[in-house]
This record gives sequence, structure tokens and C-alpha cells, in this order.
Amino acid sequence: MPFLAATGADAFDETIAILGVLLICGALFSGIAHRSFLALTPLYVLAGFALGEGGLGVIEFDPTSGFVGALTVIALIVILFRDGLEVEAEMLQEAWHPPVRKLVLAMPITAGLVACAVKVLTDLGWTEAFLVGALLAPTDPVLSSSVVTNPRVPRLVRHSLNLESGMNDGLALPAVLALTASLAAGSDGFVWWEFVLQDIGVGLVSGVLVGYAGSLLLPRGRVLGQEVDPHQKALYALGVGLAAYGVAVLPPQGNGFIAVFVCAIVLGIRRPDIRVCFEKRSEDIIELVKLGVFVVFGGLLTLDGLFAEGFAAVALVVFLLLVARPVAVFVSLAGTGIDTATKGFMSWFGPKGVATMTFSLLVLAEGLENGEKIFNLAALAVFVSIIVHGLTDTPGVSWITRRTQRS
Repeated sequence: MPFLAATGADAFDETIAILGVLLICGALFSGIAHRSFLALTPLYVLAGFALGEGGLGVIEFDPTSGFVGALTVIALIVILFRDGLEVEAEMLQEAWHPPVRKLVLAMPITAGLVACAVKVLTDLGWTEAFLVGALLAPTDPVLSSSVVTNPRVPRLVRHSLNLESGMNDGLALPAVLALTASLAAGSDGFVWWEFVLQDIGVGLVSGVLVGYAGSLLLPRGRVLGQEVDPHQKALYALGVGLAAYGVAVLPPQGNGFIAVFVCAIVLGIRRPDIRVCFEKRSEDIIELVKLGVFVVFGGLLTLDGLFAEGFAAVALVVFLLLVARPVAVFVSLAGTGIDTATKGFMSWFGPKGVATMTFSLLVLAEGLENGEKIFNLAALAVFVSIIVHGLTDTPGVSWITRRTQRS
């Protein structure tokens, strides 16, 4: 009998207690983690796995429970809002062509190649295969943080990986939602143009309107006779994002996540002052929701589930890391003048992280016929990515630094 089954009020209290203990342990051992081969945040996945059904059985999460559903929604709102705000900050910098090419070309190429591999290796249908591809297309440099934060890494590489990971969550979301809705409704119950008009269209319009209104509502000077301090501006920004989600899900019920991402882009472009205030003060809340997602995700993993597809699951991960991602990056960066070694470095450091985890939890909660199989395929890719990219980020930084100095 597990100590914790996250289904009721008592379970929620115990879940918060365990998350609190993990936060304390993370702070106490942060120095050791920073000197090791793994970043601190991914260790929470391993902690969730160790405490969950696949390990000691101390905690047990129901993916269809209100707790997991609410956590997924909150995490997506905060992460997508932060990503949307960062679009303008990154786009204003130089050398934006390579990351944009990777977003426009590499992401769909990766998804398509993975979908073909899933179709060949498993018994999933094409729609399910493309859903797996969409889940595994986004990247997350938080799992190789020393690559994107180390000033010794060439700025082009850091900027490219940062912008790519910051935007591909929101760009992959419509595909994930559409494919999930198609599978949930069945081949006869899903009408693509209705989904585009209602789910995506209403979400897009809601995001633009709320973002634009939010940029006008807060004056640039004084409010009620005094300046608005940066802390209140940051809270205001988050409030606008939450409002965008709420407005979008009202009748005729568009998609709130798309609204949040678009709203953040509009607000960030029109009000750089609000964007800067939020970015400087949002790190703690983002890390908190990521912690929750990482622990819940890890708690849902089991070795039997991860390797339920046997050779096919392992082969898919190898194909993703060594074939699909490199091919997509090399094709997207063709003709840019970037040398082969740098392309190879950027193609390797495209780890799978928070976006894949959160989207996978969203899919699992829908109760699809093959939802658990899809979740496990994506989960193994994330689990392997945590290990291999954690092991190689420090040596990778050293290698590219030496190579840059020789050049």
C-alpha cells in the first residue's frame, strides 16, 4: 500500500509535504549537484521515480486526478507565458536567423522523422505516431544548463539553443492538442477545420485581445499618484496571462494555452518594461511548478512501462537522439555558413524536458486508448535524455571552448 495516493485532500497535503522535503534537500545539496554531472532540477525526476511506483512505492499519482490535472494546467500556463514573453527579448538580439530556421524547419522535420520511426517500430497508427513526434519535437536546455549559461560557449550557440527551446513549446502545442483531440473524438468525431476555428482560432484571438488590453491598462507612468514598483508589474503580467487563459475557455471555448502564449508575445512586444520585471522575478515560481511536474512525471514511471515496447522503445530513443535531431538541424542550417562541428554540437544538445513531460501528462490524462503507450515512449526519451545530456554537457562545453580558442 503506497504512503501517498494523490486523489483526495489528505493526499494533496502529503504531496505538498513531500515536495517541501525535496525543495529542502535540493537547497541543501545544491552545491554538490552543481559540481556533479547532473543539474539539480532533473534530479527531481529521479527522486520521483525512486519514490514512485517504479521504485519504493512511497507515492502514487493518478494521472486522471484533479491534482495532476491542475498541476499540469498551472505548469503549462506559467511556462508558456514565460516563453512567450522571451520571444521579443531574444528576437531583438543579433544572429536570430539560425534559431528561427531550426524552429520553422528542424522541429517539423524531427516530428515527421520520429513519427515514421514510431510507425515502423510499433503498432501505433499514423495519428498516434505523429502525436509521439509532436511530443518529442520540443527541446529544453534546462537539462544541459551549463551549455546555455556558460559564457565560454559561443554566443551563437547559446542564443540559438535558448531561442529554440523558448519558442518550440508554444509552437508544438497546437499539434499536440489537435492530434490528442482527434484521437479522443475518433476518426468520425473530429473535424479539423472546426478545431482550427474554435480551439486554435478563439485561443489566438483571445490571446491577442487580452495581451493588447493588458498593455494599455497599466499606464507607463504613475498610477493613482505613484509609480508602480517592479514587483507589482511582475504580478500584473502574471495576472494578464491568467486572464487570457480564463477568457479563452469561456464560450465558445477556445484553447487557453494558445491564448496564454500569444498573449505573452503581444504583451512582451508592446510593454518591454513589464516583460523585464516579470523575467527578473519569475524564476522561483517557474522552478516550483517545474519541480512539481518533474516529481509527478517521475512518480508515474516504471521500468516495466518504460520498456513495455522492448527493442522498439530503445530503438526509437536512439533514432531520436542520433538520427532525427541531427538530420533536422543539419537540414535547417544548410547554407548558413555554420561549420559542421558547431552544427553537430547544436544537434546533440537538444534534450527533451519540461515541455515533453507536461504535454505527455496532458495526453495521459485524456484516457486515450493507447495513451499509456504514447506516454511511456515519450517518457523513456526524456529519462534517457536526462542521463546522457547530463553526462555530456560539461565535457561538451570544454570541447567547444577549446575549439573556439584554437579558431
